[in-house]
Amino acid sequence: MKLHRIFASALATTAALWAYAAAPNGYYSSLNGKKDAALKTATYELIHNFTKVSSYTALPDYFKRTDVRPGTDFWWDMYSDMEVSTRITFGRYMNREHSFPKSWWGGSTSVAAYTDLNHLYPGEAKANQAKSNYPLGTVDSTTGGGFDNGITKVGYPVNGQGGGAKFVFEPDDEYKGDFARTYFYMVTCYQDYTWAYNYMLVQNLYPTLNQWSVNLLLKWHREDPVSQKEIDRNETVYQIQNNRNPFIDMPELAEYIWGEKMGEAFSPGSVIVTPTGEPELTTPVKDMTLDFGDVAVGGKSVSRLFVSGKDLGGVVKVQQYSGDAEMFSTEITQIPASQVCTAQGYWLEVNYVPTATGEHSSRLLLSGDFGSRGVALRGTAYPVPVLTACTATAPTDIESDRYVANWTAPENEVIDYYVVTRTRYTGGSAVTEEVLAESNFAEMTGFDESDRESYAVQSVRLGYRSPMSNVIFVDHSGITGVTTEQPLVVQTFTGSIRFICSVPQTGCRIYDTMGRLVRSLDSVEQNLDIDIATGIYLIVTDQHPTPVKVTVR
Repeated sequence: MKLHRIFASALATTAALWAYAAAPNGYYSSLNGKKDAALKTATYELIHNFTKVSSYTALPDYFKRTDVRPGTDFWWDMYSDMEVSTRITFGRYMNREHSFPKSWWGGSTSVAAYTDLNHLYPGEAKANQAKSNYPLGTVDSTTGGGFDNGITKVGYPVNGQGGGAKFVFEPDDEYKGDFARTYFYMVTCYQDYTWAYNYMLVQNLYPTLNQWSVNLLLKWHREDPVSQKEIDRNETVYQIQNNRNPFIDMPELAEYIWGEKMGEAFSPGSVIVTPTGEPELTTPVKDMTLDFGDVAVGGKSVSRLFVSGKDLGGVVKVQQYSGDAEMFSTEITQIPASQVCTAQGYWLEVNYVPTATGEHSSRLLLSGDFGSRGVALRGTAYPVPVLTACTATAPTDIESDRYVANWTAPENEVIDYYVVTRTRYTGGSAVTEEVLAESNFAEMTGFDESDRESYAVQSVRLGYRSPMSNVIFVDHSGITGVTTEQPLVVQTFTGSIRFICSVPQTGCRIYDTMGRLVRSLDSVEQNLDIDIATGIYLIVTDQHPTPVKVTVR
């Protein structure tokens, strides 16, 4: 028997004893007496406000706190049995895996779900790619393009499952409950999202899951009870984000919302504490660290700290002290208690603007009639990266509805991830989107919805992008042409943009997201700055027809 299975098996019998242990007194009191849709919405209101992690690129640093096997230097990977060291660079062997596929909400990287640790896990790259955006389910057969590494199965679903998807993803028995509780959390915390895929989802606030999904997830939830791994992780995520997965703390909550206790009023029991009227700062929690991740010198990382409490008077004072205090700042020094003691709480913005390379730390002190609460601040600064262009290469595995885009990257460059600019041509129109990838390939689905497509790629480090690669066009009959564009990079500043191009380029056109021409320039050259209003723009030139997307704040 595998070591981690022995560990999980030994804990399963006592999981129920620990399920309430980590939740703070009164944390779930707002759920008392609620049932069905009202209970789900009350849970949503409790957990959907939280402090977002610093960035997508910083996730491996958070995983070192949440997903390392006890007593080892290996990732706790729920997708494979590989023993991968935590020192390995993410991308080739390990991915930052959205267990609840990001494409299901449309793939936006600006929403809270994109970096919510409650559904993000380190995952072996091959298993992650095989999993794609398929729904959970029971695999009937892995023939015809499926996948099975002994822990992760991807293949054709048993009858009644899949919601119309070609394949389903089935985790190991040991982790089926983990994934079920993760999905319960996601469809509750983000019940107001618009879903791009409905394999498992219904576009409503309740129940949000379709019936076959409810049946499957409840089955896995019951058969694989909460483990110590989940409890420990839940507590660590709470210290980072200030929110919890209630389906780990209170497994029976799922029964009241979707299962055998529907129609009954929920009572969290021992979690309820009679209010005393004493001033209390609910969040941030004790021992919390606000991590700003990796930043280039001269750059800026902003993190929002959720501050909430009850029965507070006067103000909550905000004080910066100790360590590299000059690298961190807030815009205010006090918060009215009336704003903190609301259901919405108060979002405090904290800035990290490093002026020198190295690891930096400081502390933020919140004080008032509740006493005081310290929050550790941490960030690391590196020199501004110099990146060279990748080379887009021929696609592989071309089918009617999908293909795999490929590229090579320069050696000896540190890269956080890649941005693939994908353009779909249908009739006389072209639609461009950006796809993020950690490895030097990305599967493109929905190919059957366009007449032909093209792709180019950029590498990203510390928020800086490399010049755009060459462009490859893909037809349904295969590759129809490869073109090379002049490199063009557009840097953004407050109220302005700067062009970076090795040689002057002509016919520059700037469009807004509605496709309207905002501005045209006869030519642009290296380090040309122009003022432009706040907004999102697509920029093309005669020498660089692939749109460069920029956001000006």
